[in-house]
Amino acid sequence: MKLSSVLGAAALSASAYAASYDDIPDIKVYGQHFFYTNNGSQFYMKGVAYQENFSPNGSTNSNVEYTDPLSNKAKCARDIPFMKKIFTNVIRVYAINPEADHDDCMELLAANDIYVVADLSEPGTSINSEDPEWNLPLYQRYAAVVDSLHKYKNVIGFFAGNEVVQKANQTAASAFVKASVRDTKAYIKSQGYRQTLGVGYATADVPSRDELAHYFACQPIDGTDTSIDFWGYNVYSWCGFSNYVDSSYGERVQFFSDYPVPVFFAEYGCVDGIPGGPTHRPFTEVPVLYGNMTEVFSGGIVYQWFQSENNYGLVQIEDDEVKPEPDYTSLMNQLAKVKPTITMSSAYKPTNSPPACPTTGASWAPVASPLPPPVNAELCDCAVSSLTCTIDSDDETSYGAEFGYICEQDSGRFCVGIAHNATSGDFGAISGCSPKQQLAFVANQYYMAQDSSNKQSACDFDGLAKTQSPKTQGSCSSLLAAAGTDGAGSVVQPTGSPGGAASSSSSAASPNSLSTPGFFNFGQTFFVAYVVTALVSGVGMLLL
Repeated sequence: MKLSSVLGAAALSASAYAASYDDIPDIKVYGQHFFYTNNGSQFYMKGVAYQENFSPNGSTNSNVEYTDPLSNKAKCARDIPFMKKIFTNVIRVYAINPEADHDDCMELLAANDIYVVADLSEPGTSINSEDPEWNLPLYQRYAAVVDSLHKYKNVIGFFAGNEVVQKANQTAASAFVKASVRDTKAYIKSQGYRQTLGVGYATADVPSRDELAHYFACQPIDGTDTSIDFWGYNVYSWCGFSNYVDSSYGERVQFFSDYPVPVFFAEYGCVDGIPGGPTHRPFTEVPVLYGNMTEVFSGGIVYQWFQSENNYGLVQIEDDEVKPEPDYTSLMNQLAKVKPTITMSSAYKPTNSPPACPTTGASWAPVASPLPPPVNAELCDCAVSSLTCTIDSDDETSYGAEFGYICEQDSGRFCVGIAHNATSGDFGAISGCSPKQQLAFVANQYYMAQDSSNKQSACDFDGLAKTQSPKTQGSCSSLLAAAGTDGAGSVVQPTGSPGGAASSSSSAASPNSLSTPGFFNFGQTFFVAYVVTALVSGVGMLLL
């Protein structure tokens, strides 16, 4: 019998005797550290990124396929025993199908004392760094992942974004990620889900990293929880046989020494300049990460489990057998030697407070407040029902030209309701709705402004639109009154589910990959530098 089959069977039988996902102790955030809830001992991450045939960054194609790593019992049973040999106690997954059954894999992971941190986005349904929005399709996706995984006590929490900001001119996108953190945390609370579920962000090691860390941890609005629960740091500065100084690890420890939430390496394991090649990483950073950095850092997650074209994989999968690379053994040997100091929660008193939000300037674009408004699905439905002119087509590839035409009319006043400008803090109340709902709203604004001689043809828009009898029912009156006739008002905080269907197939064919035009980011003064292809496909990288 294959070794992988023997070990897999052992893992399966172990599940009958070890903890299940119902009774494994969940992990809580307390101050700057993670702790087990059953005995109060400190939890350090010894993790690995676990996602097959997938690149965490850079897909602009909503039809990119990915493999849900938590939905295949046989693969989990094959891999988990090898994970345990390298002392794995947490895995990071980048995209799951919220409609799939994850019980078997989560049970096997729990039986082996392995926890999960899951990213909320997927290819084609993520915050676009070049033309960011926080809207209903994204919210539905995020809520669907939370709904799918909340019941498993070995889920530590979620990443609301991964490396969304990679360039100096992309910091405005942070506001939309921070809004997603706020709304995801509010959703978890509104649904009565486990209070220990956290929501964080994973940053690239970029020049704006300090501002990013302060921005996501600051609390600019009293009474509104907008700060992350933990901070992931994707860092590849320790290559081969580097050291504490040259890798800048020491600088990172100093910077985060007064940070109010746990910090950990959400990805690490440089492959550059390694003697013997990328598969021979010595992992000499491990003794340091779990040694003199433990007062500030809570361990880390090695990138990655599966070997791929990028050469970061710890193992090869050949004929359904696990074949470890040389650096798998190096990592195992390094982790076998570490003995991080364990603090008990009962003896720990957090003293760090949230930092001040960064001020806007040459290196930082978004204002601290306001953030993009909360996504309210009921408001979006109410707004569309109340219109006389609405959009009758689901062909999102046709929307771009109509957005462009409407928003260049009359100095852009018809599009005030969908403005989303993080630099000035101008946000329309309809900016959180789907592209179809946003187009319907602005089309109606244009239609209602036309005189009687032009009314008959004003609601056509190349055959995409039609007239309807407007309706306002139930709580719609109060929601629409707050939003304002032109959409320049406010959004009432939603309660309950966002409704609708999130993109949820492993083929990741998102029906909502269209981003509304980037010129809306200028708020109430619209620069119509309109490019149809940019509006149809979205500009720049979709960063998960």
